[in-house]
Amino acid sequence: MSEKLNIGIILGSTRDGRVSPQVGEWVKGIADQRGDANYEIVDIADYKLPFLGEGDAPGIAAWNEKLDSLDGFVFIVQEYNHSITGALKNAIDLAREAWNNKAAGIVSYGSTGGARAAEHLRGILGELMVADVRTHPTLSLFTDFENFSVFKPQDIHGDNINLMLDQVTTWSRALKTIR
Repeated sequence: MSEKLNIGIILGSTRDGRVSPQVGEWVKGIADQRGDANYEIVDIADYKLPFLGEGDAPGIAAWNEKLDSLDGFVFIVQEYNHSITGALKNAIDLAREAWNNKAAGIVSYGSTGGARAAEHLRGILGELMVADVRTHPTLSLFTDFENFSVFKPQDIHGDNINLMLDQVTTWSRALKTIR
């Protein structure tokens, strides 16, 4: 049997009161039951990243090292003004080669399930040579969150998460052969 993959579950928001940690922990809980890879939460807020072009903070090197150690990603993406958060875009831009030839899944949320943010992220990932998978669990602020702040996912989403993870691990294993 081959070595287990390392898959990072990237939290795409840094704001106070964010719900991405709740969603990320839920995804990780499902993922950990699978036993097919090592899954870990990667919170961009932990890296204290500067804005692109505003200096070379120690967090940039640590961020790139973390990304280098991962074989694939699951992005927890919330929609802001029909796109991804500025914090996520900045974190993506602060790395380049560390993203290349890896796979990613997207779990999005918002008033329309975060679909527009996911579409923007797909274009960015393509430029960075990240193969994003087809299955895309979408969570609604209206039906999957109580008072827009307490995550209470509908049961059907668990099946979609597992299908997405099947695709992420398959593509991550294949792309590892060319890195």
